[in-house]
Amino acid sequence: MLAAFVPIWALTAVGYLTGRTRVLGPAAVDVLGAFVFYVAMPAALLDTLTRQPLGGPAGRAVAAFATATLIIGAVGFCAARWVFRRSLAEQTVAAMASAYVNAGNLGIPVAVRVLGDASFIAVVLLIQTTILTPIILGTLDIAQSEHSAGRWRRLLTVPLRSPVMLACLAGVILGAAGVHLPSLMGDTVALLGDAAVPSALIALGLSLVPRGPADGEPRRPAEVALSVLLKSCVQPALCFALGRFVFGLSGPALLAVVLCSALPTAQNTFVYGRAYGVDGTFARDVIVASTALSMATLSITAALLR
Repeated sequence: MLAAFVPIWALTAVGYLTGRTRVLGPAAVDVLGAFVFYVAMPAALLDTLTRQPLGGPAGRAVAAFATATLIIGAVGFCAARWVFRRSLAEQTVAAMASAYVNAGNLGIPVAVRVLGDASFIAVVLLIQTTILTPIILGTLDIAQSEHSAGRWRRLLTVPLRSPVMLACLAGVILGAAGVHLPSLMGDTVALLGDAAVPSALIALGLSLVPRGPADGEPRRPAEVALSVLLKSCVQPALCFALGRFVFGLSGPALLAVVLCSALPTAQNTFVYGRAYGVDGTFARDVIVASTALSMATLSITAALLR
């Protein structure tokens, strides 16, 4: 289990050391974050979704995971709105930090190692990229708009301006139709997509280096603690309760649902927030804390339910 976390910590440490030595310059975190969001991540999503088989786990398992995700995300959003009095963009990032799991670079190796296959985590990735991501990006886009009169127009044109959403849409359509990219194009897209995970982790490491007063307003520790608690403890507990007592899951299906819900906050929380001008301090702190805590929660979950 620990081996799945080693590359994450190693690449984050490389990013931190790179930031401390300033070999990439002061704008490295912004430039690399933009590269991940606009170039590497769309390629990774297109490659993943076109290769994903149409088959998946039972609908009850998906329903249990999706229900827990929506409930915890709503709690995180409401807490940021009414308790901590944050802006709409910050509320959206808080909801994502509380419920959006690291299904890609961490979820897949954990699923393969513990569950024996990545079928369920692949469906989780599909849910996140085709349903949750458009909602998140659409809300962030609305929050970025200065004039309410143009918000609906901006929202309706999000797919035309977001390479992430375009990649999701193209990947789902091609995958559902069983169409694969031509060999040379597919290899090129896959090679570019391979840069998404390490680049996101390097960008996260770069963000760990303090940048002075311009780094943004520090968040109260209670905000970070609440999101980490929701993500690392409450979400898997709720997912277990829903899966076991509402949807009647047991055995490997229940383990898959709870294990996936116990994954830490995704690096995309940091990447998406930065792409829409939200300070990355909060997302960075939640990602680091939930990832560290997940080393224990994932192991406990696997030991109890396996």
